[in-house]
Amino acid sequence: MHILACIKQTPATSNVQIDPKTGTLKREGMAAAINPFDEYAIEEAVRIKEKVPNTVVSVLTMGPPQAEESLRDAISRGCDQAFHLCDRAFAGADTYATSYALQMGIRKIETVTQKKVDLILCGKQTNDGELDIPNAAYVKKVEEINETMIRVWRMMEDGADLIELPLPALIAVVKEINEPRVPSLRGKMAAKKAVIPRWTAQDIEADKTKIGLGGSPTIVASSFNPPPRIGGVKIGGATAEEKAKNLVAKLLEMKLI
Repeated sequence: MHILACIKQTPATSNVQIDPKTGTLKREGMAAAINPFDEYAIEEAVRIKEKVPNTVVSVLTMGPPQAEESLRDAISRGCDQAFHLCDRAFAGADTYATSYALQMGIRKIETVTQKKVDLILCGKQTNDGELDIPNAAYVKKVEEINETMIRVWRMMEDGADLIELPLPALIAVVKEINEPRVPSLRGKMAAKKAVIPRWTAQDIEADKTKIGLGGSPTIVASSFNPPPRIGGVKIGGATAEEKAKNLVAKLLEMKLI
């Protein structure tokens, strides 16, 4: 069986800075790591590998050169091989253009490895709309898997559904599915030695009209940090009635009522 985990490198901090001139994320000097949701996808892929004989786990990302660090991290956690889509032509892609590039990358992986991908895993917020295979989101448990099907528990607002998908398929997992492992020393050594192919848009034979900013049906018109909150207004009064009257007076003054 061939399992593929799709991951993304994201800022490893909540203090994200936006360039006020360009409206884009300031990446210089910013620590980055595997998207936390994708860690659960990696862990589940490795757990399936440990249960199903002759299973190989590949990991794929699309991003700048530094995203290779996250691919090596994935190998240190038990993935067997990694592939990197890295080209300025991919920059500015929305979810449609990103999923198209990933689709073409997966086809390239199947060609290079001469092994079709049976199951794709990703974090719950990764787009899967362009992969054109059966898929399930919010998966909290893999009940059973074999060479032809996978049976999973999918979280719903009113409980959970047990559904069965034919392979190849894609599942987007939630954090309830497992607890990601800490990389072992042996895994870190394997990650350090791993040779990770870096493919351009031309390498994966992507249609240039469907990738990057130019191939994105949607655009981000602007982005900015929200303004800091100002202090509130304290309404005084000796009694509840007096406070209520003062509140109404203040709202009238501010023309809110």
